[in-house]
Amino acid sequence: MKPILGDACGVLASFCCLPRSTGGWVNDVAGHGARAPRLPVSGGRAIRLGVLALVLLAGSVYFFAAHTRAAATKSSAAAAVPVLVGKVAKRDLPVALTSIGTVQPLSVVEVKARVDGQLQRVAFTEGQDVHAGDLLAEIDPRPFRAQFAQAAAARAKDAAQLANAKADYARFASLIDTGGIAKQTVDAAAAQVASLEAALQSDQAAIDTAKLQLEFTRLVAPIDGRVGLRLVNAGSIVHISDPTGVVTVTQMQPISVIFSLPQDELAAVLANASKSKLRVIAYTRDGTRSLAEGVLSVIDSQVDPTNGQARMRAIFANPERALWPGSLVSTRLLVRIDHAVTVVPAQAVMRGQNGEYVYVVKPDNTVELRPLAPGASVDGYTAVHSGVTAGEVVVIDGQARIAPGTRVDAKTDADAARAAPQEDGA
Repeated sequence: MKPILGDACGVLASFCCLPRSTGGWVNDVAGHGARAPRLPVSGGRAIRLGVLALVLLAGSVYFFAAHTRAAATKSSAAAAVPVLVGKVAKRDLPVALTSIGTVQPLSVVEVKARVDGQLQRVAFTEGQDVHAGDLLAEIDPRPFRAQFAQAAAARAKDAAQLANAKADYARFASLIDTGGIAKQTVDAAAAQVASLEAALQSDQAAIDTAKLQLEFTRLVAPIDGRVGLRLVNAGSIVHISDPTGVVTVTQMQPISVIFSLPQDELAAVLANASKSKLRVIAYTRDGTRSLAEGVLSVIDSQVDPTNGQARMRAIFANPERALWPGSLVSTRLLVRIDHAVTVVPAQAVMRGQNGEYVYVVKPDNTVELRPLAPGASVDGYTAVHSGVTAGEVVVIDGQARIAPGTRVDAKTDADAARAAPQEDGA
């Protein structure tokens, strides 16, 4: 721009400095000494004005063209929309069946009184972990100790009488051969021995019963588990017939999840379950976070005719107790693994009026809307039956800002991660 303006200014200056006279003419500068006709002064002024106009016009055209090219370049650069992209790939994809299930403990026991009496003390803390045999509560044992002592005394009495009856029978039996005693007396002595032996057995049964009743005054945990809320306070009178117990013990580890699947999926589940244990993953109810992994243990023997669903149970070790009894979870039963499946990142798949589609980034950095036939989505990837091929680049974030033909500035998650510290530092 500057050289052109300089040349124009030089020409303008040369015209402006031509000699003038009152009636005058300007000399030709042809360089051969030839004389040319002189122009009137007014004609020279017109030439100079014309040249000046041409110079200004040329400068304006050049400036406008340069400005237009710069604006076009700037506009083109600004039109590139930043987006995140991912690649279409081939990978092994597990085929899973999803459902909503309920966490159910394998064992829940309500600890109830087995004898009537006053609850003397409660030996547990609500929410405490207990082992089978741990003392939970105790009923006043004193009445039952007295019954045990009474039964033991009755047995001792009958045992003494039995010993005496046996001695009498032995003496009488020795006299019967000599005729010194009547046979009836000997028979009566034998009957007395048999009666006291039976009484002694009854006394032993009474002792066993009293001992058992005394043991029942100690309420112990029947299983390993976690105790819930206390249902009866110390000092209360409890009865065998009470509708509620003292506390409930729930087994937490392992634990199960009951879920249902449509009968149409039952054949595939049965076929694969016969080959190996099928994995089941439990997620939060919204399916966003994995809680635990277990195995399918039982498939119910019949399909519910009211809804066409088959109930199943999965067992989980539950070491972190992420599965809580009674809660709802989302389940994913892994039926099989399909190999070398074409997949796209799940967030790349969009839904429109004509079905699912993705934006494919072409080599010239413009995008193309590509319809596709998606399959199952697992672990952030969606299987694709048609529409894209492995190696193509698809937009996974920023679809709302683009349309077919839009020029994009494509970046991967790794690019964004590398740029983030620089932006934070700035």
